[in-house]
Order: sequence, then structure tokens, then C-alpha cells
Amino acid sequence: MPGRLSAIVSAVLLVALAVPAHAATIEITMENLEVSPKDASAKVGDTIEWINKDVFAHTATAGNGDFDVNLPAKKSGTLVLKKAGTIDYYCRYHPNMKATLKIEP
Repeated sequence: MPGRLSAIVSAVLLVALAVPAHAATIEITMENLEVSPKDASAKVGDTIEWINKDVFAHTATAGNGDFDVNLPAKKSGTLVLKKAGTIDYYCRYHPNMKATLKIEP
């Protein structure tokens, strides 16, 4: 029996390693001219969803030019992360709205 149990455990571990991890969706809210959270962490392949709860438009504009997501009033926008790094971003309409996205491989 111990040999059979060991084989089952090994098979389960092998399947667990072969199945890729599911990508996550990270929600970032823009409300009252604030970005929340100001510092977010994610992984390559994850989706960032910016939710604009304000009555006016915002953007999520990367300082390095990697992305520029338009967020109409009371709407949301998404971006699938393609590469690792730390990106500072802001709203082009309200430059005081700043945040940082840390993307791990």
C-alpha cells in the first residue's frame, strides 16, 4: 500500500505542476480624483481593470509609453500585462492622479 500511495501522490503533484496557473484580474478604482490602490502588484498575463467611478473621464497612461487606457466617465477599461517591470502611470487629464504598477514575470 505505501508504494501505491506514493505513486498517487507523485501523479497528483505532476498534474499540479503541468497545469498553468490562472491569470488574475486586478481591479484599480479611480474615484474622487484618487487612484486606489496607488501601488498594485501583478504578474505577466494578469489583467488590470481600471474602474472609473467619477463623472468625468480619466486615463491610465504609463510614464514609459507602454500603455494609455482611456476611461470614460462611469466606465472601465482593461489591459493584459505583457512584460515585467515597474511602471509609474497617471491620468493625462488630472496629472496629480498617480500610481505604480509592479509586474512580476
